[in-house]
Amino acid sequence: MERELHVVGARLPMLDAAQKVKGAALFTDDLVLPGMLHGKILRSPLPHARILNIDTSAAEKLPGVKGVVTGKEIPDRQYGIVPMAKDEYALAKDKVRYIGDDVAAVCAVDSEIAEEAIELIKVDYEELPAVFDPLKAREESAPVIHEGIKYNTSFAIRKEFGDVEKAFAESDAVFEDMFYSQAVNHAPLEPHSALAQFDPLNGDLTVWSSTQIPFFLRRNLSNTLQIPERKVRVIKPKVGGGFGQKIDMFAKDFCAAWFAIRLGKPVKFTYDREEVFISTRQRHPMYITVKTGVKKDGTILGQKFQAFADGGAYNSTAPTMIALSCFFLMIPYRVPNLIYEGAHVYTNKPVGGAMRGHGIPQARFAVERQLDMIAERIGVDPVEIRIKNSIHAGEPHSGGFVIHTCGFAESVQKAAAAIGWKEKRGKLPPGRGVGVAGASFPSGVSNMSHISSGAVVQLGRDGAVNVLSGAADIGQGAETVISQIVAEELGVPLEDIRITAADTGITPLDPGTFGSGVTVRAGNAARLAAIAVRQKLFHLVADKLEANVADLEAKNRKISVKGSPDKGMTLDEALKTYQYEDLPMPIVGRSSWMAPASEPTTLFQQDGNFAPNYSFMTQAAEVDVDLHTGKVKLLKMVTAHDCGRAINPMLVEGQLEGSVVGGMGQALYEHVIVENGQVMNPSFLDYGFPTFMEMPVIEAIEVETDDPIGPFGAKESGEGTQLSPAPAIANAIYDAIGVDFMELPITPERILDALEEKS
Repeated sequence: MERELHVVGARLPMLDAAQKVKGAALFTDDLVLPGMLHGKILRSPLPHARILNIDTSAAEKLPGVKGVVTGKEIPDRQYGIVPMAKDEYALAKDKVRYIGDDVAAVCAVDSEIAEEAIELIKVDYEELPAVFDPLKAREESAPVIHEGIKYNTSFAIRKEFGDVEKAFAESDAVFEDMFYSQAVNHAPLEPHSALAQFDPLNGDLTVWSSTQIPFFLRRNLSNTLQIPERKVRVIKPKVGGGFGQKIDMFAKDFCAAWFAIRLGKPVKFTYDREEVFISTRQRHPMYITVKTGVKKDGTILGQKFQAFADGGAYNSTAPTMIALSCFFLMIPYRVPNLIYEGAHVYTNKPVGGAMRGHGIPQARFAVERQLDMIAERIGVDPVEIRIKNSIHAGEPHSGGFVIHTCGFAESVQKAAAAIGWKEKRGKLPPGRGVGVAGASFPSGVSNMSHISSGAVVQLGRDGAVNVLSGAADIGQGAETVISQIVAEELGVPLEDIRITAADTGITPLDPGTFGSGVTVRAGNAARLAAIAVRQKLFHLVADKLEANVADLEAKNRKISVKGSPDKGMTLDEALKTYQYEDLPMPIVGRSSWMAPASEPTTLFQQDGNFAPNYSFMTQAAEVDVDLHTGKVKLLKMVTAHDCGRAINPMLVEGQLEGSVVGGMGQALYEHVIVENGQVMNPSFLDYGFPTFMEMPVIEAIEVETDDPIGPFGAKESGEGTQLSPAPAIANAIYDAIGVDFMELPITPERILDALEEKS
């Protein structure tokens, strides 16, 4: 009999919702410590130059300035997220590689003086030739951005499954098309900030940072500052959005710590909006060529991809990004023969990094656009070609993925029905159209040993439950979901749970928020810790009730025999009995969880199972194109999502809606415009993204599957949804005006140019 759930599955507001609505939540920049100093960073005005000399004397003499540091003074230690790809110093040592590169930092009694001091630093540069396009950067004559990196290609991957050439030979038709996806900024509402404090008596450094990965940040700070990791404590306050942009360490983290250690005073660095645009991370622009062989009925026999990612000046997550772009071409469709060749290429531009989907949205745009083009060319319905090629749970996978549950085909069917596909596709008036696109995404990864998640659950004498988790809630509701899982296992309402999270000095190890693994990874850890607490209590209660432990259940602050609610005791009575038996209080449960890795992949060398489970999703869009202005209005977006079983359906819907709007921005509005290395629109005023005024009607459809790995059957929700809105919108635009767009964003100017060319 399926277990009846009381807290899991409930539509509950986030634990910190009221705090945030009232403006009472504290973000890093809200924190103030006695005697706190303020820092600013001097950035490169040139895209590529050698640093000949830095004169800081005038800045140091400015009243109120407490310290100045350049790359010469800091340890010779590079940092990065991926160990094999470390290529960045906290402050540039000999060269700057993009406009905005970190050159020097100042610490002063207030931010205005720090800003004034920055202007007094004189830097002598030897300007070097620069390159701004990844295809040109690969040419033999291109400027070398990092010495020793041939063709500016810092990472390349080639994966091959089956026999692609044989598949092409056996195909009824083979098509090849090229696509381009632009640079997109994450644009979190909260700018990046760090506050550091040092205790000289015991050598302990504490850093509050707007980060998604406190434990990784601790490691990078330890490495670059050359102090033991155990002496570094990273605390994540409230974070106002990250979307992948806050998984890296930045100069603000290092410099705040550097000055705090040397001056013995707390120091804060907070970036302004322009710095967030030019000096943090962005979604990689990418050129992708797709070659696909199909049978007459639309069955895919083979595909070949070639991708060149514009990485900007440094690696950040380069190897992972380009590998993910490859791996997720293998789902949600059955592609028995596949070749992927991908390269991450340095240019003298802002740095690419993880962003919602992490290399996959660009590839998904290419695949889903070409699938519609192929359907049109061979006379097959775009919905039918997706259903025909859908993978299914349990079937062998060419790349070694283990698909326990898969609701992709169902998601296509439900999304198509909800958008009115049969009634509207090709049948609406000129300027109106509908389109679909599909995708799949992992719930974290199962290939690295250091990404286990820990949790501690304490049940006190008063019935209060304290949870310690390393998971980083960056606004997605992770703390709420983890608390719901614990509440369900202990049979208490959510209000009884108190959670402390993401403090490396207090909470257990956790890799942080990336790859959509928090619910599965940290949720499973918390669930196991709660079960450990429950079992200790159940053994005592079972003895008192003369019942079997396996026959007990906990709900509504009561423990009773299943099917006999009158035979039991309240939680308060159980705890009192437990205490009077002289058993230790509080009752503590501990656990660590990491994804099963019986068939792991190393991503770069070996094939194998990538994630503990996979979510599947389809977006269906309806658009209205103004034929006179070229403006596209997204009227409706249906998102059908197989996220397993939702722990909190309301939070899932919030994630889905956010991703729909993010994908909408990628399709129609957002573009980090760079000219000769200079970002031309580094502000919310100039950078186009959707506002409340552009919001479409969003219909979220749950496609429920019961995954055996996720806590209570849960899988990823939200991030995967950002993969296919852009191609769904582009496909709908084709239906509306009969123009195939191969490049994003699809702006009014491009619409009008295309219509003029068509006429």
